[in-house]
Amino acid sequence: MSLEEGELEHLRSRIGRDPTPTEVSVVAAEWSEHCSYKSSRAHLRELPSGGPLVVGGRGRDSGVLDVGGGYVVTVHIESHNHPSAVEPYGGAATGVGGVVRDILSAGTRPIAILNGLRFGEVGRDPRAGWLFRGAVAGIADYGNCLGIPTVGGEVEFDGCYEGYAMVDVASVGFGRRDKLIRNRADEGDAVVLLGGPTGRDGVGGSQFASGALCGEGGAGDRSAVQIPDPFMEKLVIEAVLEARDRGLVKALKDLGGGGLACAVSETADALGVGVEVDADAVHTREGGMTPAEVMTSESQERMLVITDGPGAEGLRGVCGRYRVPASVIGRVTGDGAVRVTSGGRVVADLRAGVVANAPQLDRPSARPAYLEGIEGARPAGDPAPDPSDALGILLRSPNIASREWVYSQYDHEVGIRTVVRPGGDASVLRLDNGRSLAVSMDGNPKHCHINPRHGAMGCFEEACRNVACAGARPVGMVDHLQFGDPGDPGVFWTFLESVRGIAGLARGLGIPCVGGKVSLYNEAAGGPIKPTPVIGVLGLVDGPPPVPQEVGEGDALFVVGETRGEMGGSEYYEHVRRFVGGRCPRVDPARSGANMEAVLRLAGEGVLRAAHDCSKGGLAVAASEMCIAGRVGCSVNLAGLPGGEGIPADELMFSETHSRYLLAVRGGGGGDAARVRGVLSGAGVPHAEIGRFGGDRILVHGGAGAGSAPGRPGEAPPGARPVAELSIDKARGGWSGSLEELVLRA
Repeated sequence: MSLEEGELEHLRSRIGRDPTPTEVSVVAAEWSEHCSYKSSRAHLRELPSGGPLVVGGRGRDSGVLDVGGGYVVTVHIESHNHPSAVEPYGGAATGVGGVVRDILSAGTRPIAILNGLRFGEVGRDPRAGWLFRGAVAGIADYGNCLGIPTVGGEVEFDGCYEGYAMVDVASVGFGRRDKLIRNRADEGDAVVLLGGPTGRDGVGGSQFASGALCGEGGAGDRSAVQIPDPFMEKLVIEAVLEARDRGLVKALKDLGGGGLACAVSETADALGVGVEVDADAVHTREGGMTPAEVMTSESQERMLVITDGPGAEGLRGVCGRYRVPASVIGRVTGDGAVRVTSGGRVVADLRAGVVANAPQLDRPSARPAYLEGIEGARPAGDPAPDPSDALGILLRSPNIASREWVYSQYDHEVGIRTVVRPGGDASVLRLDNGRSLAVSMDGNPKHCHINPRHGAMGCFEEACRNVACAGARPVGMVDHLQFGDPGDPGVFWTFLESVRGIAGLARGLGIPCVGGKVSLYNEAAGGPIKPTPVIGVLGLVDGPPPVPQEVGEGDALFVVGETRGEMGGSEYYEHVRRFVGGRCPRVDPARSGANMEAVLRLAGEGVLRAAHDCSKGGLAVAASEMCIAGRVGCSVNLAGLPGGEGIPADELMFSETHSRYLLAVRGGGGGDAARVRGVLSGAGVPHAEIGRFGGDRILVHGGAGAGSAPGRPGEAPPGARPVAELSIDKARGGWSGSLEELVLRA
């Protein structure tokens, strides 16, 4: 039942008697790691959550940001890892449904979905291809049926996820601030359950998510996977928003993990009231369900609503027009108790504060032994491959190749808000107040495995860079912290380090954490997964996005930021050299903020043709991606890179040092290029003009030991032979079709 040793005795001491079977089920659901955060809650307080745009409120399932003009944006992130590893289509689909209802619970309309997908290495892991295809199909079908665009996300493959699936889903909502659900309740108010019928699917789902999967691929846990019904979800959205407009909703909560047990107890505790529920009044899909099953079922597409007496009839009328089932299942009381009745007798009677507040655990932590010497290691044995070959390999690699096969299955333009579609650094949505919202989601378990603190900071900073490349200023973030068994001191140490890194960068950049999720017990065939924090960032810009993301013949290429020999966790080391180790890239919050401010200033002045951050694959891959998008070649001179003195050419090409941007500027010499040089010099940020777009080949010159001099800005040294060369046709051919070919072949 997921209760830790001693927790049942703790419950007995709190209530002064033996609990009933229904009470044990209710408490087991709420006290599960998935719902109670009993291992992590105390440490999450380190994350800064306040800010000038943050809108507070009691009991909300999503973060709220004021975006001006009387409007708000809401955001939340969730995962459905265990369910997706057992049944990827349904697991991923219901993950979408759950996070969409979190947005709805604030009284805002969901306007966008993002997803982060991680699996074992396709071609090596026999289940990875099946899991990947199923998860993508589940997300596509559910989001497309709802009419909510899936606008962004990420896909990653790593051996640490062998036989397992990581499915993160985030959603963004938009609405009027004066229509936010305020979440309040008074004695005598009606408690209404609306949405799909309650069944046995998902019974015990929160406990299932709070331990390791059982059996081969978790086959024995299929009953804990919920059944998706996106058409019911669409009707629930419209019914709830109409009820909100008619003033029929006093409080609103999604039924997610723990089902009614958690929704009722958390609502009662947050609002300082009691709630009495008649389990027999709940509309069900199956006969003969026990009160414990009714209370802990996680059947989908359900919402809990508190309304006043007259409002209950109006609410049922609204639901009737949309053909959404609705049942008055109880009432609000003034005694602070969660009381469940069935057959005319009380089967559970517990204080809401007892149920909703599990005893917190003080987990031991210790630096894992595998980290000893890992950052000082370097690859040995075979010599480094030819840089041209390495660049081609990386562009074809599953972690870098085009994701078009994935996002082409999503309707990313429905709702007519999508201004910048998936495929770039960040997607951009049009808001009704004349502003634009940029969104990005990022993670990097390879970096986090080597240095959990700086790896987590890097995930956060990459999401900020992506938003800044769209010309938007980051204003809020959500985090999803995913680790193995927290009872392992080494695993828990990596969790603590990640939290400290994220909190430090959030304070340094002044970006509040407005929501998040912790997912533990993520164990794959080889043991615990690598630390996998995933960060979503929202950015605002006045008007349409100011960076057109176009490059053309003769455009100058600038780099902002220093390049260092930080190869640990890089795609080059791990995918090309098959080596795990080396120094993980560091993040300096002050330098990160200065570089980002300079790029935002240039974007606001309208002098940038395109902006792209350096991340997976480093500068060479970033420049190649710009060339592929613009269908034009480029010549890059590594000898001019800030901070690159004495570093070998392959490290300059493929280092994943953070806080770096590539900027395309019209022409060279004067004009926009001169303005860019002036702004960057005035801001005191490291920068250089390192190349020029043109021709039909990607040419890389210079690097330590190459015998080259910088030459004129943006030009290769006279007569120098490139250290790497790749035709645009070959680069695009490998990059554009590799993922689809790999997945369909698996």
